[in-house]
Amino acid sequence: MPAKVLLVIGDAAEAMDTLYPFFRLKEAGYQVVVAGPAARVYHLVMHEIPPGWDITREGPSYHLAADIAFANVVPEDYLGLFISGGRAPEYLRYDAHLLALTRHFFATRKPVASVCHGVEIIAAADVIRGRRVATVAKCALDVEFSGGHFVNEGCVRDGNLVSGRTWHDNHLFMGEFVKMLAEAAAA
Repeated sequence: MPAKVLLVIGDAAEAMDTLYPFFRLKEAGYQVVVAGPAARVYHLVMHEIPPGWDITREGPSYHLAADIAFANVVPEDYLGLFISGGRAPEYLRYDAHLLALTRHFFATRKPVASVCHGVEIIAAADVIRGRRVATVAKCALDVEFSGGHFVNEGCVRDGNLVSGRTWHDNHLFMGEFVKMLAEAAAA
């Protein structure tokens, strides 16, 4: 049985933030288990900044089913955690089960990847104090208010955490995350 990686989503998770890691991790031989507030189908969205706009425009995208609810996850069964971006983290960060899961992965130093607004979850879990963290620039305040250090780079690794700004950085930080998972599996 391949090692399992938990992929966190909710309604309005960004499609590219979610689907690229979903398939990249499977390609690397991991079993990807999608988790949400409930085991149901979630509506992903597409985010882009159109020419001439200063803010992100959101549009509907694909759908993805969660295999398991956060409350039913046994974190010891997982090798790593991937936290997707989009608007989903705005409300997911209030889920006590998800925050407890997130804290488990940091306390046990298992590999964690976060992209874009996923930082709102790790900030709410209070696990980034003193750490260097990449995220979309408009979430820099979340990092700083939580005691972290915002870094405007496509791939930032600090201990067991690797982070990227947006889906445009998937090719940068996902390679590092896969490497981290392989190191953890070998340990």
